Amino acid sequence: MATRTPGNPWRQTHMGYWLAQASARFDARVLALMAANDSMPLALANLAARGHLTASHVHITRHLALAGSRLTELAARAGVSKQAMGKLVDQCEAWGLVQRQCDLRDARACLVVFTPTGLSWLQAFKEAVTQAQNELQDAVGQEVATVMALGLEAYAA
Repeated sequence: MATRTPGNPWRQTHMGYWLAQASARFDARVLALMAANDSMPLALANLAARGHLTASHVHITRHLALAGSRLTELAARAGVSKQAMGKLVDQCEAWGLVQRQCDLRDARACLVVFTPTGLSWLQAFKEAVTQAQNELQDAVGQEVATVMALGLEAYAA
């Protein structure tokens, strides 16, 4: 649990604060589980274990369509600037997670697509998310977890 800043306690007791804390904890757990996943490519597991892979890298995993996405689409889905997503894609491309391909529908554009290594990463991500969700359910109980999921889905829609 995060330490609180003295004065004006409302700043760290509202729903947005707790959502951010829970999201950060969930993403950190997912990355830790991925680092320990034997089926994940060793180089990526090592990067994750050393903290070089962050929740920002999870944005690509969450938002990249299996058929590929344009950089602008990927940035919009992740809620970040095109420039920030471009840097993230450059990094993930250097690590072999994704590659850029010409978009056959528009020669001026590129698609970002998963590589075979990236698809292994995606599978490890799926397994880690499943385990982290199960751990969350164990921690708060099935009924509370269900209410949380329904409430967050309704709020995010």
